[in-house]
Amino acid sequence: MTVSLATVAAAFSANPILLVIIVLCLGATMVNGATDAPNAIATVVATKAMKPTPAIIMAAVCNFIGLVGITAVSTAVAGTIFGMVDFGGDTHAALVALAAAMVAIIVWGVAAWAFGIPTSQSHSLIAGITGAAIALQGGLSGVNPDQWIKVVYGLVVSTGLGFGTGWLFIRLINLVFARANRTYAGRFFNLMQIVAGAGVAILHGAQDGQKFLSLCMLAVMLGIYGSADMDSFPLWMVVLVSLTMSLGTALGGRKIIKSVGMDMVKMDTSQGFAACLSACFCIAFATFTGIPVSTTHTKTTAIMGVGAEKSFRNVKWNLAGTMVLTWVLTFPGCGIIAFAFTHLFLLIL
Repeated sequence: MTVSLATVAAAFSANPILLVIIVLCLGATMVNGATDAPNAIATVVATKAMKPTPAIIMAAVCNFIGLVGITAVSTAVAGTIFGMVDFGGDTHAALVALAAAMVAIIVWGVAAWAFGIPTSQSHSLIAGITGAAIALQGGLSGVNPDQWIKVVYGLVVSTGLGFGTGWLFIRLINLVFARANRTYAGRFFNLMQIVAGAGVAILHGAQDGQKFLSLCMLAVMLGIYGSADMDSFPLWMVVLVSLTMSLGTALGGRKIIKSVGMDMVKMDTSQGFAACLSACFCIAFATFTGIPVSTTHTKTTAIMGVGAEKSFRNVKWNLAGTMVLTWVLTFPGCGIIAFAFTHLFLLIL
């Protein structure tokens, strides 16, 4: 069964809260595009392989391609998010809780963007729906531990594997190109870094886009059919989410590019390529195995691994520590906001 755009549009008049949730979900998707997607091309800009404006345009286009293209092959991440929490039971209450989660995600994401801190929208999304589900169900029965444990796996992939492969890839590059002509090597890595940066943007579109796509689908299934069973994603919904994320990337990328690509580690083009390659490897592995990872987290730890290969002093650990603290606070912070909004919304709606 495929849900048509006409069916959803017709349901808005009978169930206005469904329209509100879809708008909020698209708003959260746009915030993700502004805060998370720029990490894909942060190193490309920092090493001057590309200027900011064309790099941001490239990231926006690749986000769209990634979500549309990879979702046609695999929806593993969307399935994980869809089954992570239980919004079943009272359909109206479930929709209210989902709306509260969306508001919490947007509030948290906008606050982080305003300060130029590359907080993870993936973590915000997971925290938001978890806090809302706990409030709705009155306890941890609203959380599916078999799916939620994949968040822990994602932390391991994005930190340990991200840092480790970043360190390994730049070490191998230095060994292989030790005697290469610097001019030719510089040109080569300029090109390869752009290619790898585009790859990270494509995978970001698939990884993060599917998370928000699953919430749109959850809202539609609850609002129209009264059940939380996942259906196949209609093309119109995939395209809509893709375009929204791309628009967010195009409008809000510059602050995060500076924080991640320029302030944390000073890199040359070979190091930038190694960081992008590491992020591609880790995000692709997670995407096709259904593990929800933070693309921000993954790219940042890859950059740290690359910088640490030459010397741990090359990494500005105080900035890295600030980012880690923000990520750590996201789970309880955004979760509590969603929990509070859920109770508030249930009282007034």
